[in-house]
Amino acid sequence: MAIDAVIFDIGGVLEITPPTGWQARWATDLGLSTEQLEERLAPVFAAGAVGGMLLPQVEAEIAAALALDEVALAHFMDDLWTEYLGTLNEPLADYFAALRPRYRTGILSNSFVGAREREDALYGFAARCDAVVYSHEEGLLKPDPALYRIVCDRLRAPPERCVLVDDSQVCVDGARAVGMHAVRFDTNAQAIRDLDRLLGGA
Repeated sequence: MAIDAVIFDIGGVLEITPPTGWQARWATDLGLSTEQLEERLAPVFAAGAVGGMLLPQVEAEIAAALALDEVALAHFMDDLWTEYLGTLNEPLADYFAALRPRYRTGILSNSFVGAREREDALYGFAARCDAVVYSHEEGLLKPDPALYRIVCDRLRAPPERCVLVDDSQVCVDGARAVGMHAVRFDTNAQAIRDLDRLLGGA
């Protein structure tokens, strides 16, 4: 069956996001272990990933959990967003943009409240494709089947005519479970080769 829509993940795929070590640095500065820092922030990050809090509330909860003043909070958020946003994977982003108009294209991301504004300002994702679906706006996380169906619906294509490129095997398996095609991202060359093979053979 032909492919009508191609969908890419963001973090680790369209964005290069190596660890920056910011959590360990902050834990040391605050006299905490990294595990203690993560434990204090886990409820906030979980809520932010599905839109359970708006960004000002997220920031207030982080400040309260870590006893940060306004200046320290600003530095903390800068470190968080620096790692989250990484840098644009330019060769892959150019390849992705060039898939139009032959294919409808979309982005499907497990995200965090505030991500759309920052990623669009830096990387212009909305202009590069036909639909961008963020977990924090939908209240769902991959591999929830409903989230895959949302992006397929917005691209006006049934799951069996869509393909997802994602670096997480869990998310790849989730896509396949709803009937989508999927390519596991490892490197640009590998992902492009595997996707081209799938599209060429469709």
